[in-house]
Amino acid sequence: MAVSSELIKDLRERTGAGMMDCKKALEENGGDVEKSVTYLREKGLAKAAKRAGRETGEGKVIAYIHGTGKTGVLLELNCETDFVANNEAFEALGKEIALQITAMSPLYISEESIPKEEIENESNIQKALLEKEGKKPDQIEKILPGKLKKYYEEICLLHQKSIRDNSKTVNDLLQEAIAKFGENITVGRFSRFQVGGQ
Repeated sequence: MAVSSELIKDLRERTGAGMMDCKKALEENGGDVEKSVTYLREKGLAKAAKRAGRETGEGKVIAYIHGTGKTGVLLELNCETDFVANNEAFEALGKEIALQITAMSPLYISEESIPKEEIENESNIQKALLEKEGKKPDQIEKILPGKLKKYYEEICLLHQKSIRDNSKTVNDLLQEAIAKFGENITVGRFSRFQVGGQ
């Protein structure tokens, strides 16, 4: 099926994908722009997964001060090239993540960065609470992973639901950015400051 340059342009503006990718997506989906957006996102996210292991030696430190100046965040957002690091959209992503940190006060980047002792401690607390509720050992084993998942969603940045769109996690936003920029992007580290502590 031949697709018009207007459709290709529209799809490019909506997805940021390359012209040939947009043309192919439209051809594969019979000129349906909505289906093509989904098609490109799926392809992009598949590519993003392949990029996940690549080295991120470039990036930026993003500073964000909230509202009256009583809360602020310093965030190290990493990527593969200085070309992406100097892109306005990359900085906007950094500000978005810094705003998330300001609002939700995560303690860690991801589940992998939580000290093992802390996970064991939380696991023991949840087991004790479930036992107090009268749950049997086999029930506890089934319930515990869900309790820990909820705990990770509270304290881990990448597991948290986005404050702007709670149908996505911060990790989803990162994966979309990887697909858009065509290179790996990672959160290096962050610090949240608040007047009076916390």
